[in-house]
Amino acid sequence: MSRSKTTSIRRPKIEAPASKSGSSRLGDITRSIPIEKRVSRRPKFALFAGLAALIVVGTMAAAVFVLPIGTWQDQDVDLVQRQNQLDELQRINGQLAAEVNRLKTDDGVREAAREEIGFVIIGEKRLSVLPTPPLPSELPDGWPYNVVSQIFAARSAGPAPALAD
Repeated sequence: MSRSKTTSIRRPKIEAPASKSGSSRLGDITRSIPIEKRVSRRPKFALFAGLAALIVVGTMAAAVFVLPIGTWQDQDVDLVQRQNQLDELQRINGQLAAEVNRLKTDDGVREAAREEIGFVIIGEKRLSVLPTPPLPSELPDGWPYNVVSQIFAARSAGPAPALAD
């Protein structure tokens, strides 16, 4: 049983006033607001306040919806760059893992000891070969040094351009 059937207090029946009979619900929206009930009694102030509120709302909407679009579009480029970096790092990690596996063997340990600390097995002879120093390019004036200087200049310049027929 509904609660309205169990109460002993009679509720008064609300009837719409005669002025509202036949009117729609939009009557309250379309009817002008009396001056004493208005938020601002000066229409120019209300216009500027509304315009300022519209600018603030528009700025906030742009900050929330429009500005992140550029960042969102730049993410594609960033993702490609990050993927390339990841691929390169995985390749290097693979090389390092192969190096570690090689160094875990007896031959790898021996080879590393030879390279790092100059390890030699009994009966082996160690020879050190140094790289050759760079040749001097500053030569004195006079014969035969001027000819050698010209040869150096020709070799550093590269081949002569081909002649067109």
